[in-house]
Amino acid sequence: MVRTKEAPIKLPSLNPQGKVSVEAAISKRRSVRRFRAQPLSLAQLSQLLWSAQGITGSGGRRAVPSAGATYPLEIFVVIGAHGIESLAAGIYHYQADTHSLSLYLSGDLRQKLADAALGQGFVANCPVVIVVCALHPRTAYRYGRRGERYIHMEVGHVGQNVSLQAVALGLATVMVGAFEDEEVRKALKIEEQIKPLYIIPVGEPV
Repeated sequence: MVRTKEAPIKLPSLNPQGKVSVEAAISKRRSVRRFRAQPLSLAQLSQLLWSAQGITGSGGRRAVPSAGATYPLEIFVVIGAHGIESLAAGIYHYQADTHSLSLYLSGDLRQKLADAALGQGFVANCPVVIVVCALHPRTAYRYGRRGERYIHMEVGHVGQNVSLQAVALGLATVMVGAFEDEEVRKALKIEEQIKPLYIIPVGEPV
């Protein structure tokens, strides 16, 4: 699935004890569409991706519940120019089992993603965009048509985790569901079977 032949980029170790309580993060969570032109650190990105799909227990158990532990979700990160300290602009694929990133495509592709998201300009103006996609057959083979419902539940769990983790890091997000599915797939140049479900811009709030 990942095109690059470059070595994976190991993400920094996690901080298991933040300074913000769950209750405070829930209280402060808001949808934000204006972001500062300030790069995120690789450590911040590490925490965000771990909250989305990171390994949290034996047997590969992850940070969000998944029906039958089928784990249909794939996480791509669209990084703009100077979006992450020490990382070049491009699309990266998150590898949960090794908590690392693999470069998928080079270049700043945020504007193409924003165009696919019905012209929502803030998608192009934030430093980092997390795109949550799904491989439906992973869950459908076990649950049939009902698997689609379970996948949608799972992506909702991811959205909430990322939102609360962002607050705990002093960052902000907004959940974007308004986009043309096929145009997002083309913008990211991902395989046809991989379906985009959520676009999550992340950055420091203005």
